[in-house]
Amino acid sequence: MNERKFAEEVGVVLGQMGMPPAFGRLLGWLLICDPPSQTSAQLSEALGLSKGSVSTGMRMLERSGLVRRVPMPGGGVRGHAYEMEADALVRATDPATRFGMLRDVMDKGLAVLGDPESDRARRLRVTRDFYAFVSVRIPELMEEFKDQYLRED
Repeated sequence: MNERKFAEEVGVVLGQMGMPPAFGRLLGWLLICDPPSQTSAQLSEALGLSKGSVSTGMRMLERSGLVRRVPMPGGGVRGHAYEMEADALVRATDPATRFGMLRDVMDKGLAVLGDPESDRARRLRVTRDFYAFVSVRIPELMEEFKDQYLRED
């Protein structure tokens, strides 16, 4: 598999998760590209994406906290490039909040049903309990990962 195919595969996988494939392709490329800072033109050329797709995808990645704008390599040229920090995906993930929101909405569903112990409420209870469980455990695992792989001595 070559580098562009890798980026395309990231796009396919993230597309299956509901994200735009161009977003995934850009993310995949920024995970492996050399140099790590890439201009919109470089991204467009490397991935065969239109300038509009690159612009839209990079705005999404920036808003997600996955990439940042940096000055153009070489200094004297106006404009910017994009780069991704090694720990960007770790920092951009906030499972406690996301799973907590899902847990809260399941609680609302149980309130709508009126009887949280009824047979028809079982799916909501199990789902709520799952989200409550992972909203506590995933942050613990993330801290363990950071301790082992990201913290410098």
